[in-house]
Amino acid sequence: MRLTCPHCGSRGLEEFSYRGDATVQRPALEAPEENWVAYVYLRDNPCGAHRELWYHGAGCRAWLVVERDTLTHVVHNVRAVCREETP
Repeated sequence: MRLTCPHCGSRGLEEFSYRGDATVQRPALEAPEENWVAYVYLRDNPCGAHRELWYHGAGCRAWLVVERDTLTHVVHNVRAVCREETP
């Protein structure tokens, strides 16, 4: 699998690190404990189209949102993370 970094172009997967689900939303600080438990420990295992966070550690060191199909590994879109989405 190859990812096309918006800064560096097409690169091999070995330059990137998978960093997690890009759809997870952090709860508010005053949220109940069960919301925090769900945020930290519970994750879906999506089948199909999904957004993920990847880090280009062996390149420009940018955080990326990768939209890909988890069944076929077809990458549909790669974009830089917006400031509001910063992990």
